[in-house]
Amino acid sequence: MATWTQEVLDLARVIGGDRARLREEFGRPTLTVPSGWWRSSIVALRDRAHLTYFDWLSAVDEAGAPSPDPADASLAGGMRVVCHLAGLSPGVARTHLRHLVVETWIPRDALVVDSLATVYAGAAWHERETHEMFGIGFDSAGPLEALLLPDAFEGHPLRKEFVLASRVVKPWPGAKEPGESDADVASPSRRRTRPPGVPEPEQWGPRERGSDAPDPLAHATTPSGPARPRRARRAVPPKEPPGDGGTDG
Repeated sequence: MATWTQEVLDLARVIGGDRARLREEFGRPTLTVPSGWWRSSIVALRDRAHLTYFDWLSAVDEAGAPSPDPADASLAGGMRVVCHLAGLSPGVARTHLRHLVVETWIPRDALVVDSLATVYAGAAWHERETHEMFGIGFDSAGPLEALLLPDAFEGHPLRKEFVLASRVVKPWPGAKEPGESDADVASPSRRRTRPPGVPEPEQWGPRERGSDAPDPLAHATTPSGPARPRRARRAVPPKEPPGDGGTDG
């Protein structure tokens, strides 16, 4: 592990203890910190690790995923808040750009984390979008007003339990568009089914807690299996023995 990334890990562990972890992912170092030390860790990285550039912040719905921390089972199936920071290497030249992805996990029933709006200029816009799409709250961020969605929109479209209308109305696995099929070739019609996790068409959309409607999140927390049972192999009738080719008379 490079010297700079080890310094980053040591700095994070001073704040968050042994629960701070560093790994290499997609060619970039990724630092995981406890949610209670989210903001303080980011401030330390900005001031002491020279990560003065804020790139983006978003979230990932980890429904069905195990907890990343064996000591905290409440994080299983929660959400991951992620941000990307960058900074020039210290010194006279300052020509090398360093990148770091910082993330924290929060429980699904307590989707709140400290805001970075006063740490980096522009973070408030990303937090508003993340709040809209995932329903995550950001403490001390001020009013999280709608940014992309209409004011009357209900639900959070990037959560896995939110059923998209396009998945409901599209046949599954989907028929060909008009004009694409060959009308002259006879073929058996496919049995139309709803996509996994999609309830009846009249029930799609935001689902209230405790509702009796089918849970769209269930497919993410149960072992995957075939969408339909495999068809039995068609029995091939035995071939009749060829005739002797003779003629009567």
